[in-house]
Amino acid sequence: MAEDPKTTESTPPRVETQIDSSDRDLPTAKSIDHFNGPPETKETIADSTAGHCKAGGQDVQPDEPPYSIFSHREKATMIVLASFTAIISPLSGAIYLPALPSLARDLNVSESLINLTVTTYLILQGVAPSFIGNFSDVYGRRPAYMICCIVYLAANIGLAVQNSYAALMTLRCLQSCGSSATIALGSAVAADLATRAERGKYLGYAAMGVTLGPALGPTIGGLIDQYLGWRAIFWFLTILSGVLFLILFTFLPETCRNVVGNGSVPPPWWNMSLIAYIEQRRLRRQGIEPDNETIKPSRKRPNPFAALKILGEKEGFITLGFGAIMYGGYYMLLTTLSSQLASRFGFPSVIIGLCYLPLGVGSLVYRHTGGFLLDWNFRRHARAAGIVISHNRQQDVAALPIEKIRLQVSLPFVFLASGLIIAYGWAMETKSALAGIEISLFFCGVFTVASLNGLNTLIVDTHVGTPATAVAANNLCRCLVGAGAAAVGAPLIDRIGMGWTSVFVAGVWICLSPLLWLIMAKGPSWREAEEKKEKEQRADSTVA
Repeated sequence: MAEDPKTTESTPPRVETQIDSSDRDLPTAKSIDHFNGPPETKETIADSTAGHCKAGGQDVQPDEPPYSIFSHREKATMIVLASFTAIISPLSGAIYLPALPSLARDLNVSESLINLTVTTYLILQGVAPSFIGNFSDVYGRRPAYMICCIVYLAANIGLAVQNSYAALMTLRCLQSCGSSATIALGSAVAADLATRAERGKYLGYAAMGVTLGPALGPTIGGLIDQYLGWRAIFWFLTILSGVLFLILFTFLPETCRNVVGNGSVPPPWWNMSLIAYIEQRRLRRQGIEPDNETIKPSRKRPNPFAALKILGEKEGFITLGFGAIMYGGYYMLLTTLSSQLASRFGFPSVIIGLCYLPLGVGSLVYRHTGGFLLDWNFRRHARAAGIVISHNRQQDVAALPIEKIRLQVSLPFVFLASGLIIAYGWAMETKSALAGIEISLFFCGVFTVASLNGLNTLIVDTHVGTPATAVAANNLCRCLVGAGAAAVGAPLIDRIGMGWTSVFVAGVWICLSPLLWLIMAKGPSWREAEEKKEKEQRADSTVA
């Protein structure tokens, strides 16, 4: 039966027809499914599709695509995998400490020379991510992981078979270069997948491995050195990292937004996980093409000094500087704990290693709970500003006081951490019961990590386009200050005692805490000025 032409002209097109036509510009359920990893949940696809039509049969307006095509469970799995790969950096540094006397004896060198390998490891742990992190922001996370894997595995094998101090020093530097970038890459994966509204929780997941490393390292190292010898430590690291990297290369998809957008664009075949490569071949045989609208390729070349540029920003300098000083005091606690327990209580290396566990457990407690505080505060400020947080949609940081959102959570923990480190120092100084020392260590872990997590999240929020570079700058500052703190910690304790050293550290934290209030007051205007300056520079370069 023929249609009446008048009716056809006067009747507006049905909403369903418009959705079908507009969906040509959007990834369908089939095109999204396994292009670069596991499929998106049906709810997320339905939410993104429903946004393309208005209620009441009004004209259809295209909505922005989802920030990530992955479900919450998939994102959490990928971030935890990246986090536990990042454990190799702090673990490699901490597991080595109980074996220092054995190494000095077997290589026939002084303990002061052996301690230099610890200092150089820390320095390169800060410098190396500046190179790899910026490379990964341009070319992707997986190529950076491949470089780290090759360097780290080669260094561990060499360390296990070497017999000279020169080889030990050189290979420890190489080991640090290969392992340290995994910290920046883990946080970058979290930033690739999570919007600002949920970033506190996911960056907490990303830091779990980093927290476990210093806690478990001395325990594992002491046991291996006592029963198998120091060479077995490096064979253990070789096997552990090999297993982690194998899992990562098999299952972790490329997440860099400059390469794959929100995950719906397949990367080159050499940059795919094994699972994604197999699925991509199946999709091509079915004739399904990817959606390239969500990809934003970087126009910048890798710049190893990009991390230093962040230090040139007012807000970036203060944020990174305060975080580095907090970390320096925390690292001084870590590095002097073993010597204090040995000298004051006469504990063997295995018992000393076990005494680190409350510090790590306290850090993990916050990782599982405190990240939700950051996300709760974000939602609270969004409601006050009248901003609706849409599921899986990025929020404009310019519309919210992101500095207040993050630092209102961190500031109270700075003062709590200061009180607990004083309690620990005087408990150690007066040779109190071990239970009192361990309880204070537990809460030191909770409150110090809580303070640092808000600063970590803020530096990523304000540099969302280059998260790996931002985390590399953070790592650079913290490791350099940590190396200095480790060097002056023991002499300072010998001079004024553990109690007054803890008072000094806490006093520095409290005296510098007004800088965080300054960031909350001036940060938005500083950030706006930096963005305006960058736009002018891009415009000038385009004209030139």
